[in-house]
Amino acid sequence: MRRLWLAAWGDAGRESFQPLLGRSLAHMGAYDGAVLIGFVNVAWDGGVHAFILDTCVDPGFRRQGIASRLVARAAEVARARGAHWLHVDFEPHLEGFYRHCGFGPTAAGLMRLR
Repeated sequence: MRRLWLAAWGDAGRESFQPLLGRSLAHMGAYDGAVLIGFVNVAWDGGVHAFILDTCVDPGFRRQGIASRLVARAAEVARARGAHWLHVDFEPHLEGFYRHCGFGPTAAGLMRLR
C-alpha cells in the first residue's frame, strides 16, 4: 500500500493503513500480478451513507479504466452491504471522471479543520 500511495499521491501516507481499513465498509485493490496498482476505500456512517475515499491508480497504469472499475465495484459492494447512498468529494479536475462513474451533482459544504 505504501508503494502505491507514494506513486499516486507523492507522499508515504500513514505509518499504518490498518486502522483506517479496519473501519471501512469495504476497500478494493487492483493488482498487476502481486503488485497493488489501484485502490479505493469505502467509508460509511454505520447506516445508509457510504463514501468513496482515496481512489488512486499508479501513474504507470492510468487511463486504462482501472479506477472506473474500482469505483463501480465499490458501488456494488456498498449496495450489497446495505448502503442506500454513495457520496464522493473530488477536486474540480476530476468532475468528468466521477460523472462518468455515475455520480450526479449535489450541493455540499466543506470546512477546513487544519
